Amino acid sequence: MFTFAVTALTIGMATSAQAAPLSSASQSSDSTSTTGFGCFHPMRAGQARCFGVLKDHRTASGRMSPFTTGSPTTAGFVPSDLRSAYKLGGTSGSGRTVAIVDAMDDPKAESDLAAYRHAYGLPSCTTANGCFRKVNQSGHASPLPSGDYGWAEEISLDLDMVSATCPGCHILLVEAKSANAPDLMRAEDTAATTPGVVSISNSWGGPEDNTITSFDSHFKHPGVAITASSGDSGYGASWPASSPYVTAVGGTSLSKASNARGWTEKTWSGAGSGCSAYEAKPSWQHDSGCAKRTVADVAAVADPNTGVAVNDTYNSCGGALLCDTELQLGLAQGADGWVEVGGTSVSSPIIASVYALAGNTAQVVGGSYPYSHKPALNDVASGSNGSCGGSYLCTAGPGYDGPTGLGTPNGTGAF
Repeated sequence: MFTFAVTALTIGMATSAQAAPLSSASQSSDSTSTTGFGCFHPMRAGQARCFGVLKDHRTASGRMSPFTTGSPTTAGFVPSDLRSAYKLGGTSGSGRTVAIVDAMDDPKAESDLAAYRHAYGLPSCTTANGCFRKVNQSGHASPLPSGDYGWAEEISLDLDMVSATCPGCHILLVEAKSANAPDLMRAEDTAATTPGVVSISNSWGGPEDNTITSFDSHFKHPGVAITASSGDSGYGASWPASSPYVTAVGGTSLSKASNARGWTEKTWSGAGSGCSAYEAKPSWQHDSGCAKRTVADVAAVADPNTGVAVNDTYNSCGGALLCDTELQLGLAQGADGWVEVGGTSVSSPIIASVYALAGNTAQVVGGSYPYSHKPALNDVASGSNGSCGGSYLCTAGPGYDGPTGLGTPNGTGAF
């Protein structure tokens, strides 16, 4: 049984040495195979897992293709796609800072970020020009945590999604020295108290238990919008998404369409949702089927089969063709270039970045702001993420539902 002990989160399904396939509950509706990032550890009590999912590209014979077969234009949705889908064109973060809280170190975070931004013509974001900072959980440039291939994939994803959504934003990466709760909470507080930070994304979490409320104060930072992924295992509430002090972000399948919007969305079958067993109902939630906190509040793309392009080159085999073969066979860890990824690890940094674009975070209290600005959201009214007796908690329909909340951004007006 997974528990949130007072000293640590306990979440685990696979070793960091090899990512485990997702359960059927978190598979998308088509037959494409997906794999978790591998940033969770079953043999170690008290660790959080990230919610990134890798799409397995396979050859006609069914073998997984080397990870370098992707390119900046073939590996998934690109920044212009995301800004089009959510009507973010013409907006600018004006130098506001989005913080990313993750565990462990990605030694190639800055160079991989530079490659992503260069590929899509985005402005440079580096330590040298003051746009990018990487610090440890105490806010210092050193010592940094040990590197971890799975968490590095998560970090690359998070940094790339901030870049795609808010190219003018500054980025602060805060790396906890472990995936244990005390370290992650220290990193959260560091991010929230760093001058210039207006929003924080958390693409990790796990099942609830009766100790989670003792951690909630670390997400209570007035004036800073904090987002949390709802999870990738389908119906069932997770924490910190269920904390009343965060905006819980669910997930969709996003596709291009010939309609007026140019896009269509439905519930991603893996998106987490549900009714908290422990967190009190926030004053701004009024759904009738859950007496406590309902997850999620809003959503964005998360389905790995309608995934996003990410650049990650931190691996255990050093690059080149032999490395690609080792990655293909599961003999090496990490990635070696452009990959297509999904999971609610995608949707959380997107929404954190939309908050930064909107510039209203001084008015944000938990996940409340979108509830008073519903017309500025795309309602997602189809799809489900599990079995809950046909309830809105797992089945999308007109208006509010668990997997996609109030909907996805239609510009910045709801944030």
